Amino acid sequence: MVLPVGANDRPNVLFISVDDMNDWVGVFGGHPKAKTPHLDRFAGEGAMVFQNAHCPGPVCGPSRSALLSGFMPNTTGVYGNSTNMLGSEYVQKYATLPEYFSQNGYRTISRGKISHAHFTKNGSDRGQWMYDHWERTEGGFNIIRETLTSRDQNIINGKPGPPSKFTKGSGSPFSWAVGGAAVEDTSDYRTAMWAAEQLQAEHEQPFFLAVGISKPHLPFFSTREFWDLYPEDGDYAPEINENDFNDVLNRSGKPVRSPTPDYLWLKENGLISECARAYLACLSYADYCLGAIFEGLEKSPHADNTIVIFWGDHGWHLGEKLRYRKGYLWSESTRTPMMVRMPGMTGRNDCERPVNLIDFYPTLLELCGLPEKPELDGRSFAPLLEDPDQEWHPTVTVAGKGNASIHDERWNYIKRVDGSEELYDLENDPLEWSNLASNPEFFDVKKRLSAYFPKSFANSPPTLSAAEKNEAKKFGKTIDETIRPERLKLDLK
Repeated sequence: MVLPVGANDRPNVLFISVDDMNDWVGVFGGHPKAKTPHLDRFAGEGAMVFQNAHCPGPVCGPSRSALLSGFMPNTTGVYGNSTNMLGSEYVQKYATLPEYFSQNGYRTISRGKISHAHFTKNGSDRGQWMYDHWERTEGGFNIIRETLTSRDQNIINGKPGPPSKFTKGSGSPFSWAVGGAAVEDTSDYRTAMWAAEQLQAEHEQPFFLAVGISKPHLPFFSTREFWDLYPEDGDYAPEINENDFNDVLNRSGKPVRSPTPDYLWLKENGLISECARAYLACLSYADYCLGAIFEGLEKSPHADNTIVIFWGDHGWHLGEKLRYRKGYLWSESTRTPMMVRMPGMTGRNDCERPVNLIDFYPTLLELCGLPEKPELDGRSFAPLLEDPDQEWHPTVTVAGKGNASIHDERWNYIKRVDGSEELYDLENDPLEWSNLASNPEFFDVKKRLSAYFPKSFANSPPTLSAAEKNEAKKFGKTIDETIRPERLKLDLK
């Protein structure tokens, strides 16, 4: 239900992010053994569940930068985690989502990961400059060393693993363990309780409260009670096709994909199911933390006048497509959990139309009665909250300069600069095992979806040199307090 909004009765916004959460959530049906009672209950008691939501870019930095700035990666040039959106001419000219809410009478508050962390020449930038009030996260897991498994260190259950040539790989350290801290002392739970306190408080202005939950991001650390939800002898591995890439070829007819070191190390050590179990434990831990936020809202004086936006920044592979992590244009990497609760919603509704996190900015402006910003790349999905079955156009995900995927209700069409094309019929092939791009029967589908492929791809803004980054690291966790005053001096539109 979309409520009419006047200047004096604007709703609050509770904006909740989770990091690296894929569709392995009960209401999204990605894994039959997932235990996420709080998210399931949230959906059941009143929310629009977007079953076909996708990210602007399948990596933390590009996805978060896009939804916060309102501009796609191909517009700003923010294609990777090393690129700070502050370097984009668009972010220098236009207010980010929290800044625009602050300009229009909202009190903006944040804790946890909402934007991706970067270094500036003055220290650490975690997006604190976007908010009227920002707080640092605290807490940790203090892992039990005997339970540690790490590909990077070649350790299995605290002991050295057999020699392997697959221990080297890119990205965050790939490891999991049981955390020895009490759940009340962990960072995400402390952030959740902080959010609940903010919701209990009286506020003189409508508020925009952005809360970031860091799990299930690597490393997969969670406390014992969440591991115990998944018996050690269970089978948690997803379906995997070892011949998945035989039909994904470049212009020369050669395969363009191969299994990653993460996958090969886990496979040779028989750890694919155990890794999935570790991820599921983190998923349930994140769900528990979210439950504390939802309870805080239910008991607050703002429960009847708060829009809740729940979102993950992108999907995550756990062996599907012979790989782990994110960063790809397959649906397991682009599809993200997303739900919206409007005041007055009393039951679950599902929407199969393709939407994108880039649509948050214009949608929230419409829902909260703020002035429109026609320059934004996204499209308000507010109409879908009233009629989730109406016609809607496809959505786009960008993964690096020149690469993109286009999703509609049935198809995922991928085009890359190496000349490879992939077309998957998600209705009949949800795991994307059969590439139909070279089949003439489906050329009309490719032609229709190609119309949504980005027309241009911006160059990336400058990044810090290695020397500048090393110098910035000397500041450690120092908060860069120069950015917000500089932003306030700008005539941001």
